Amino acid sequence: MTKDYYKILDITEFSDIDEIKIAYRKLARKFHPDIAGNSPDIISKFKEINEAYEILSDKTRKADYDAARKFYSYAKGESSNQKYKNTSTTQKDSTCNNNKNTKKTYHNKTSFNFKWDDIFKFTNPQENKTNYPQKGKDIYSDIEISISEATLGTVKIINMLQTNICPKCNGRKFINGSICNHCKGKGETSDYKRFNIKIPAGIKNLSKIRLAEEGEKGLYGGKNGDLYLTIHIKELKNFKTEGLNILKTISIEPYEAVLGTEKPISTPQGNVMLKISPFTKNGQKIRLSNCGLNENEKFGDMIVTIEIQINKNLSEDEINLYKKLKELASSKIR
Repeated sequence: MTKDYYKILDITEFSDIDEIKIAYRKLARKFHPDIAGNSPDIISKFKEINEAYEILSDKTRKADYDAARKFYSYAKGESSNQKYKNTSTTQKDSTCNNNKNTKKTYHNKTSFNFKWDDIFKFTNPQENKTNYPQKGKDIYSDIEISISEATLGTVKIINMLQTNICPKCNGRKFINGSICNHCKGKGETSDYKRFNIKIPAGIKNLSKIRLAEEGEKGLYGGKNGDLYLTIHIKELKNFKTEGLNILKTISIEPYEAVLGTEKPISTPQGNVMLKISPFTKNGQKIRLSNCGLNENEKFGDMIVTIEIQINKNLSEDEINLYKKLKELASSKIR
């Protein structure tokens, strides 16, 4: 054990979390480079204090450290007595053949062969398993796409955070009694990986895309897990779907309903001009063929409902025109 974190913080292994925090704050203030100076010794001491606090203030990491510390102390005590246990002793046999002065040698067959790997079989659940190949865990995530992207297909770029067993300490968290400097005692590492996900045309909502062996790393030569991505098709405002058909409502002015007009409409296949004929009624539906969703090369339609609305902020001139229209009306609807 190269570092005694209890000694560094000047506490005992029985100190509770409040005592650990108090000791850390006291030493952190004392050895902070802004106060004690920025000499190499001070900086090293300050880092050591922070390292000790990070381990002892975390229940899991503290438990692992305590286990390693106890085993190390035990091994050190046993090793110091090796010369007494392994030496042979020679003496006269006091019970048999006294007259022949026969010498008999006694050997201690028990020896202590200390390995750090044996320690962490108790502290790391992964090491309790037989070292047979084990498949890594699968990872699940979601991708949101628009109706247009679902219809035409697209490519989405995603960054996935993948967590794997630390390659340096193999998840043990410690190496020769010291915290693994690669994973900082966590036993695992996390890195982002970039993926270009091809979304096929006509994909349905809640469909899943599987990327083989892009999940967590396998253990002991086992295969990696898989990455599963669930597709969520985002409904646009004023859009609804009915099978492969897309339903949309648009608003027009009264004069547009009477005189007719053209309106740009966004569809999954791109923008098109919707022609509204003169004397269009409120609630009238116009069908745009093959402008809906796509499934197996079969396209639905877009059905547009016309809603005639009157502007609530009419000018005085506009109101006067409506009065004039009333006077000129040649027929009654009712």
